[in-house]
Amino acid sequence: MKPSTFRLHLACFVLLASCGLAAHAQVAAPAAPRTSASPTATSALAAARKKAPPTELYDIVKVVDGDTIHIQRKGKVEKLRLLSVDTEEKIGGGANANSTKPPTVFGEECAQWAQGFFQKLAKDGQPPRVGLLFPGGKEQYDFYGRLLCHVILPDGTDYNLMIVEMGKSPYFSKYGFSEIEHEAFVEAQDAARKQQLGIWNPKTNVPATPDTPSARRPYEKLLPWWDLRGRAVAEFQAARKKDPASVCDTDDPESLAAAAKAGTPVECFGEISKITEGENGSLTIHFRASQRDKAFVVFVDKAQRDAHKALDFASMAEEFHQNYVWFRTVVTADPKGYFRASSDDPTRWRVPAAP
Repeated sequence: MKPSTFRLHLACFVLLASCGLAAHAQVAAPAAPRTSASPTATSALAAARKKAPPTELYDIVKVVDGDTIHIQRKGKVEKLRLLSVDTEEKIGGGANANSTKPPTVFGEECAQWAQGFFQKLAKDGQPPRVGLLFPGGKEQYDFYGRLLCHVILPDGTDYNLMIVEMGKSPYFSKYGFSEIEHEAFVEAQDAARKQQLGIWNPKTNVPATPDTPSARRPYEKLLPWWDLRGRAVAEFQAARKKDPASVCDTDDPESLAAAAKAGTPVECFGEISKITEGENGSLTIHFRASQRDKAFVVFVDKAQRDAHKALDFASMAEEFHQNYVWFRTVVTADPKGYFRASSDDPTRWRVPAAP
């Protein structure tokens, strides 16, 4: 074992020992949705807690953590990514761990809690079973090939909403506000914060022994950033609803293909994921794509770079910045399968305004 790996495992062991693994006691989004609940707004949450029991149930084959579950469906194992929630990373399990989502003791507790919770749903020696709910009834997959959904318990309880109300997860609006229960999620998070449940308890992830290594997620910075991004997605959804032919979703191959077939200028909306520089000095702006082989990219010729300098594309791909942008262009389908456009005019770009 490398020294650095040993030190990491040792730090995790010390952290777990000092904090303990006992659990703490503790439709489409509108253009400008509420992001905090009013004192009297309780009807949305009360109505959303339980839905009609699902008509189809699927066997759970694995519970990875609080928001990632594997089920048996249509003859194969489907990896689920639960919408509007984002539980903390468990110790030693995070390929996606980073500075804004470090492995935490509470993340480990939540993973163990979820495993025990779903196991209790098992009956008569059979695997636990759950139903699924999709926004607008449309199935979609994320960048990692996970099916995006709400998990509905056999009695109709919305599991996604439940864990926000319990303080096990924040209301995760980084990729847009909930298209199913936005108001209810806002109220659930407000209630959990007021009661200091789970992640909102000031003592959560604080080691009992001073100077012991620990990790905490910076929600004070994350929530405003997620809200900024969520509002941008809400603006896009409103524009698409008003005039779908004039708006293109850069993370939707069908939308890109339709725009390319039309051959007329459209307002492309999407998230900048990275910027690369070509050997000839040109820039390539990569947009986030769930299907990587059908991504959308924009090329800026070397001669045009100075004209685009004020846009600061690099910052648009960074955390705590607005990563969503609008770009008016004609989309072209590349023979290799992806979609492309060129930018020779910086005024065709627009960053959604902060509220």
